[in-house]
Amino acid sequence: MRLRYHQPIPNFYNQENPHHPNKFISDDFLNEFRDIAIASNFAGLSYSKLSDEFKQEWDIDWDNIIILKYFMSDEILKMEPSKEKCKLMDEEFQEFGSKTFALADILRENGFKADLINPLDDRVSLRAIAMQSNDAIITRSNMCMFKEGLNLGFFMIQTSIENLPSNPENELKWVEDYCSTCGVCVDRCPENAFDEDGNFLRRQCTAHREGCSCCIDLCPFYKRGYDKVKKRYLRMKK
Repeated sequence: MRLRYHQPIPNFYNQENPHHPNKFISDDFLNEFRDIAIASNFAGLSYSKLSDEFKQEWDIDWDNIIILKYFMSDEILKMEPSKEKCKLMDEEFQEFGSKTFALADILRENGFKADLINPLDDRVSLRAIAMQSNDAIITRSNMCMFKEGLNLGFFMIQTSIENLPSNPENELKWVEDYCSTCGVCVDRCPENAFDEDGNFLRRQCTAHREGCSCCIDLCPFYKRGYDKVKKRYLRMKK
């Protein structure tokens, strides 16, 4: 789902891509890069290695992705949908977009190809790329959730780095089962953006045009956090 009230992000690159980019990054520099991202108020990093099938499906020729996640402001999320809320959400989006350009410049300065994937370009799904990381899951309310939280926005950098860390399995798959038994977002959605079987109705949801975020505010993953919800889930399954 593309957030239509977001404006295009100006090109903030200050460095050119290297002509012969490096393909391998040291653990020390990757850790340093992550520390710089955290110091820039990103919540964390994830990495995707896109499969050949994925690249063919989306007609792309790049495959190494750094995902930069940031917490969306609690104060803004709790606001009622309005033009002011949309404006504040876009300002937050622009701020972290410019920070992503700065991080791409750091990679370029150190010999790596680094390009921001346009988050407003419908030609490739960032959510689908996030799922390729095995670090995310799509909730019943159609949100892309990471362990750090449900209230996350993210930007992505495609890079020449071939040895980014990867997760062989998705540890969040249990969330799909939990969501199927919860239903808080379904029962209390103010826009009735679910059908009678509890399936999400994209066209009915107003998050992408008016800034509604009720499903985030109501969700146990947002109210209690990933670890607490998982502990409760495991107790229920015993």
